[in-house]
Amino acid sequence: MKKYLYITLSGFLLIGACKKSELDLYPYNQVETTQAFNTQADVTLAVNGMYYGIRASSSYYNGTWNIVADVLSDNLLTNKAGRGSLLSYNQWMLNGSNTYLLFSGGYTMTRRANAILENIDKFSAGTFRDNAKGEALAIRGMTYFDMARVYAKTYQNAIATDSVLPYITTTDATIMPSKEPVKGFYDKVLNDLNTALPLINASNGTGRLNKAAVAGLLSRVNLYKGDYDAVINAANTALGASPVLPDASTFPKIWTDETESGVLFKVYNTAVDNVNTQGVNYYQVSGGEIKSEFVVEYNFMQIFKTTDIRTSAYIKTAPYLGSMYNDVIKYAGGKGKPAGVCDAKVLRTAEVLLNRAEAYYRKGDETDALADLNLLKKNRYSDYAPVTMSGQTLLTEILKERRLELAFEGDRFWDMKRQNVPVHRDPTKGDKADGSGTPYVYTNLEVGDYRFQLPYPQTELNFNNNLKQNPGY
Repeated sequence: MKKYLYITLSGFLLIGACKKSELDLYPYNQVETTQAFNTQADVTLAVNGMYYGIRASSSYYNGTWNIVADVLSDNLLTNKAGRGSLLSYNQWMLNGSNTYLLFSGGYTMTRRANAILENIDKFSAGTFRDNAKGEALAIRGMTYFDMARVYAKTYQNAIATDSVLPYITTTDATIMPSKEPVKGFYDKVLNDLNTALPLINASNGTGRLNKAAVAGLLSRVNLYKGDYDAVINAANTALGASPVLPDASTFPKIWTDETESGVLFKVYNTAVDNVNTQGVNYYQVSGGEIKSEFVVEYNFMQIFKTTDIRTSAYIKTAPYLGSMYNDVIKYAGGKGKPAGVCDAKVLRTAEVLLNRAEAYYRKGDETDALADLNLLKKNRYSDYAPVTMSGQTLLTEILKERRLELAFEGDRFWDMKRQNVPVHRDPTKGDKADGSGTPYVYTNLEVGDYRFQLPYPQTELNFNNNLKQNPGY
């Protein structure tokens, strides 16, 4: 497949010191990975390089992941006063030439994981080997799952003939694999994560996966699969007997990188890294005013209450050139960091709790579903009072809280696909805070529309004739 798909380089263990141009040298400076894994120090450098790949990817957690799913759905509306970025996503006008780049970046990261997995078993049994193996398996499973969310139908919506990109478990760069069935692909993701869970350390330090984070990922993947017993079991492992949910005074500090409370896994983005993509995705400052690329859709904005701490943590209503807009400030920047530079929060306890609440409900356990819902509400609303509800009303409330909690974090479009619901946008409301201004150009994406699956890059299809484009493109 195309060279950057399975990128490797002789110095990939020291990837943090590489220039971008050096990342494209495969296969000309490749060495056998067996020569690069002679000591535990080599493995440690390889693990660090694997995480660095996540930090450096422009299409993943420190890049555009935090906005693409919201742009594709109904959470955000293009600001007419902005630069017009990502319009092809907002208008569902994608093709193989302008598609999402997680394809190449994802395979780069999984190849680094594969290099570790191909060599780790030659080291002595014990905690070091187990933990490195667990981290590599978890990174591979996590990345492939995200790639599947982008390019394929979800497990519950797929039939036997629906396919997804190939699940590569080798560093062999000469193979030309074809796509494979969606359901078998999910089985491989879950096998990687389930195998990682008993191997990985309970603590690996901030910025690295650990046992609770892997369990949280299992709750996420199993929710998409519809295995609700597995969701609950994994969530229980991730959350423990007393789930840590930051209260209203602590919650805003998550987004300024002043606390890690309630964060199971995040990707570091330091002032030295100075990657401001997450913030710039949403806005820049011009003439001392916020110039947003996308603003909060008017109807969605009405769901945010003034008593909800997420409202002030996520959104600011401010003027630009004489008009008021509802701007997303969630990624304004960490304390002491340049504007737009902040750690990428990949997995939080709140999501795992909501995964469990939905799983309880779908299993018919409304009592525990309601308890999880109220626990979240208690830590988000200043006027909290326990709610009592059941049936469809309870499910609707759980899903509403999910939308609010994970707003602008790269969840909405994939979650709508999971729920098998259409994207229906209001054509009467514009981009300004009062609902006036320029409305959506394209308003409806019905269930079953081929555009719920993004197209594969045409450059990859040209190189590998066994890889076929998604239907419709």
